[in-house]
Amino acid sequence: MALGAVAEPPVRRRGSDYAQLSRRISQAGLLERRPGWYVTRIVFTLGAFLAGWVAVFLLGDSWWQLPLAALMAVATTQVAFLGHDAGHRQMFRRRGPSELVGLFAGNVAVGISYGWWVDKHNRHHANPNHEDEDPDVGAGALVWTPEQAMETRGFGRWMAQRQAYFFFPMLLLEGLSLHVASIRAIVGREDGKYAVPMRHRAVEAALLVAHTAAYVALLLAVMSPVKALLFAVVHQALWGLYMGCAFAPNHKGMPMPTAEDELDFLRKQVLTSRNVRGSRLVDTALGGLNYQIEHHLFPNMPRANLRRAQPIVRAYCVEQGIPYAETGLVESYRQALGHLHEVGRPLRG
Repeated sequence: MALGAVAEPPVRRRGSDYAQLSRRISQAGLLERRPGWYVTRIVFTLGAFLAGWVAVFLLGDSWWQLPLAALMAVATTQVAFLGHDAGHRQMFRRRGPSELVGLFAGNVAVGISYGWWVDKHNRHHANPNHEDEDPDVGAGALVWTPEQAMETRGFGRWMAQRQAYFFFPMLLLEGLSLHVASIRAIVGREDGKYAVPMRHRAVEAALLVAHTAAYVALLLAVMSPVKALLFAVVHQALWGLYMGCAFAPNHKGMPMPTAEDELDFLRKQVLTSRNVRGSRLVDTALGGLNYQIEHHLFPNMPRANLRRAQPIVRAYCVEQGIPYAETGLVESYRQALGHLHEVGRPLRG
């Protein structure tokens, strides 16, 4: 999707546009940390997560473990949202406490590498939806541009033609994909050195091993191998689905800039992002990611302040003539799936 087809933003004062918005946000106090809010959020989220595992232990060898696995997928995703906030230093200004929370939420509780995720996610924030720079839109199981689609072969080409229909079923494998990617990031090497930069590689490796060992040991200790396997399948599949559904509305189907597009920071972030309307229930369910525009403009803004920042950002975009994309949750999925279907059109032709 070409940027030029979506908007022709004004070019006056382009260098200062973001600075003006940033001053308004700062003057409103929206970049100040919210320690009380985060303490409450951490206590309730981790409390629910740990209570769920206690329930797994107490329930024992029962088929009721499978509905509980679905609930644990929700709790696991909510913990992952805490890791996301820690990675952006929304909780603490200092790196140490942020990394401590991130390592616990990511490596210990969820089982993914915090260091790998931070590196990948920072690259996404720097160049959202950029085919060559954003790792989230690189060609893989899904393709995001007609050019990527034309490069597919064999089964990959067959999938690219139908990927919109397989998108949600494929998200059931997203949890497994994140675990595998974490392991590869820790041990993977290129040209004699580690491919992914990581500050605490040995610690992260040890924590992932501990997570896996504790996960397997707990399940096998309280239920039969068959039930343990089914619990793991339901838990990991629904966690991946939930994670994918939380991230899919944010950028999929939005403009994809190229090296030829000269966009300042403000426009780069706003034009490639989409907000999702909703109540505070939606805020909680999506971990604040429904305010994707505000989050991309101010990544270290505490999650609780994003709702308050939205009217300021939206009004400023109107002043500058910058399109501000906002839609309902179902419509956001429709647009994302429509983009995936359109990408495969040259192959179907």
